[in-house]
Amino acid sequence: MKKLSDLVAEALTEVEEQFPWDLSEYLEQGKELLLLDIREPAEYAAMHIAGSINVPRGILESSCEFGFDDTIPELAMARDKEIAVICRSGNRSALAALTMKWMGYQNAWSLKTGLRGWNDAEQPMVDQEGNEVDIDDADEFLSTKLRPDQIAPTH
Repeated sequence: MKKLSDLVAEALTEVEEQFPWDLSEYLEQGKELLLLDIREPAEYAAMHIAGSINVPRGILESSCEFGFDDTIPELAMARDKEIAVICRSGNRSALAALTMKWMGYQNAWSLKTGLRGWNDAEQPMVDQEGNEVDIDDADEFLSTKLRPDQIAPTH
């Protein structure tokens, strides 16, 4: 049986990762790339990198193709563009970037450490109204909050 960490490790043998400071530098240089945030809508509404589009992981494949209710034309026409795939920690984005590679997106890469790392590097994020999100508030929001029943038994 494979664990999530196994799936992510396998995906990363086929997809590239970039660190938050690399993405920040690309944005400062005005490099043309699509910022694709694959978190859930509520996560995205709370905070995201300005200029990113939200396509939840659950509808990614149909958003990448024409002819579906979920089609995002900007994404469906971006197979030849550089795409930074973003999630909270870098796991979902690695899996999504691999799926996109299988679908013909050769320049999709995962943001290593995700928005957690982006925030740790003190890079700006905005909420759904475009207001800047406080770094400490983002740190709290992005932290892992496990319930007791989500922790693996020790016996």
